[in-house]
Amino acid sequence: MNDLRDLYQELIIDHSRNPRHFGYLADSTHIHDGYNPLCGDRLTVYCREEEGVIKEITFEGSGCAISIASASLMMEVLKGKTLEQSKILFSQFHALVTGNSANVERFGKLAALAGVAKFPTRVKCATLCWHTMLAALHD
Repeated sequence: MNDLRDLYQELIIDHSRNPRHFGYLADSTHIHDGYNPLCGDRLTVYCREEEGVIKEITFEGSGCAISIASASLMMEVLKGKTLEQSKILFSQFHALVTGNSANVERFGKLAALAGVAKFPTRVKCATLCWHTMLAALHD
């Protein structure tokens, strides 16, 4: 179990220091800013959607390691998903980080953030990008 926990910590550190899909998306069709007043995290999510499918998704901003890693991992997972799939994934991810998901393994790399459930104040850090993504899709 310690090996798995170490692997998850390494994954979170890697994604926070070297976030994937980070930067402005010039041809985005959906944009939204998110802010977590508890720790000062600020993110902007850019999404290019075509015919109900997320063709490209990126983000910019600054925040704690959990916030940035979660955003980076989310970008990898959502690219190519339909808008409906992304909404379902949001609900499933929220259950994961609040300790309400029994099958952690099905989340792949996102499972690295399951430990956030033990720290309720960090749940907002992990879900900021997800809430921002949903708001962007509704704009």
